[in-house]
Amino acid sequence: MTTTYKNTPYDQIEVGMEATYERTCSADDFYVSAHASGDLNPIHLPKEDREGEGDFEGVAPSLWVASLISAVLGNQMPGPGTLYRSQNLRFLGRAYEGDHLTARVKVTEKLPDYVVKLQTTVERADGQMIVEGEAEVIAPRTSKIAKAVSLPGLTVRSYEHFERLLDLARPLPPLITAVVAPEDRKSLGGALLAAENTLIEPILIGDRDKIEDAAERLGKDLAHCTILDVAGHTQAAAQAVAMVREGKAQAIMKGQLHTDVLLAQIVKRDIGLRTDNRLSHVFVMDVPGLDHLLFISDAAINISPDLEAKVDIVQNAINLAQALGQQQPKVGILSAVETVNTKIPSTLDAAILSKMAERGQIKGGIVDGPLAMDNAIDIDAAVTKGITSLVAGRADVLVVPNLESGNMLAKELAFVAHAQVCGVVMGARCPVILTSRADDDKARLMSCAVALLYAASQKA
Repeated sequence: MTTTYKNTPYDQIEVGMEATYERTCSADDFYVSAHASGDLNPIHLPKEDREGEGDFEGVAPSLWVASLISAVLGNQMPGPGTLYRSQNLRFLGRAYEGDHLTARVKVTEKLPDYVVKLQTTVERADGQMIVEGEAEVIAPRTSKIAKAVSLPGLTVRSYEHFERLLDLARPLPPLITAVVAPEDRKSLGGALLAAENTLIEPILIGDRDKIEDAAERLGKDLAHCTILDVAGHTQAAAQAVAMVREGKAQAIMKGQLHTDVLLAQIVKRDIGLRTDNRLSHVFVMDVPGLDHLLFISDAAINISPDLEAKVDIVQNAINLAQALGQQQPKVGILSAVETVNTKIPSTLDAAILSKMAERGQIKGGIVDGPLAMDNAIDIDAAVTKGITSLVAGRADVLVVPNLESGNMLAKELAFVAHAQVCGVVMGARCPVILTSRADDDKARLMSCAVALLYAASQKA
């Protein structure tokens, strides 16, 4: 059904006519107002941590509240074609997130030249008037029926989960990190940014000339950084691994070298950093609209993992989620469907992994599967499918069938859903910060924060 707005032209307007518009304040309204106006007063931004006060419901910006009057004038009385001439306002109270407001206009006088005076007010649902004033508008001369405009949608993207992780990580002692081949601006810049935020103490391993050239292009001073001049990426990776084994470094960060070159040194049997667990990569994602961190594994290392590998993939993801504050992570084992189907091997693996978790062979989390993507993260989809589960619709961790599906899922969330993304490699003797060439500074910074928090949890 198409919504239309019919105006009241000047010659049909009578003193005493009135119209109203109702609106419930939301946090998104306040953020959109801040973007549009440039007013970043924290008192108007919900959930901002003001010193000594913690989280609070934002105070609605007064001019945003007053703008509801304009909605009545432009849509109803006089309606489409109306132009403001003046508006005076007195603010008698405040509105907050969740308040239901009613804006009301009432014609008080008709003046020459199509000018109309109106009494204007905004009230809360409890009857408290919070805005009053008087408007003068130029009313339309002729009748008009306007079709409602289909406005472009707006998405308010909030990344509060990553900010929380940074707040937890910054007070910790920095992680001594062997940064392998930081020979370009992005990889060196990410390491230096993490150092500036006291997350890591970088040891730069690679071609000194290239590292210093990258620093010069960044405009950064390396006077306070240790640089180990090592020719060749294989040799640089081997040096980083050796430093961890010798206790001279607590983490490894990938720079401008191929992932397989770095991992080849880490997985060496006698001189690498192997543990009893298989290596796996875990993406940590701050997805707008999701009220918790989302973990995805494995989308970067294990191409087509068998059941034994998936056990380690699940356990590694649980371990990381616990280190980041999820006491008992809910793990959804993904497949194309939510029922066991012998023709879809991933559903069989999912069912076995679920049972292994029940029997204590996978520890620390609640595991369920198979689950399709929709009913893993959306409670309404799970209810519609009739799935009774502690995980369905509430998954913190998503374990994918193979690298292809995981990589596509992670990149869809990053580039379509605008999630912020970081991640580390688990299963080695130390966290491995495995960044991509496409990662921005925030992704590199957050990967270091995650590595630091995980390392700290292992010492506790």
